[in-house]
Amino acid sequence: MSEHPWYRAGLRFQCTGCGACCGGAPGFIWVNQAEIDAMAETLGISSETFEALYVRAEGRRRTLKERANGDCVMLDLKTPRCRVYDARPRQCRSWPFWSSNLRTPEDWERTCRDCPGAGNGTRIAMERIEHCRGLIQI
Repeated sequence: MSEHPWYRAGLRFQCTGCGACCGGAPGFIWVNQAEIDAMAETLGISSETFEALYVRAEGRRRTLKERANGDCVMLDLKTPRCRVYDARPRQCRSWPFWSSNLRTPEDWERTCRDCPGAGNGTRIAMERIEHCRGLIQI
């Protein structure tokens, strides 16, 4: 990444709570033990129970399970809100500022078409975007 990325003036984002980023195409929501513990506590269950119900191994890593349609198991289908929003994994917290969404202005425009909060709301400073981007490489 150059010293001055194309989004150096910042980008607008405000989560609308639509749940679009939580479903659709299959993928991985990588989790570590601290994230599993926090989500389990939010749901009022043990970490072991949470892991048995909602986590699967993918090689040496762990990911949240998905429903058959690609939706995350933490997505409440009635609302559609994350059941563990305040304890969501860092991968989810860093959305939409993933490297794959920031490579080019065209990648960001695609993200804006898919996510109603991207391109709208508060301008997020480049430093914050870079922090989020560095949390996980997707």
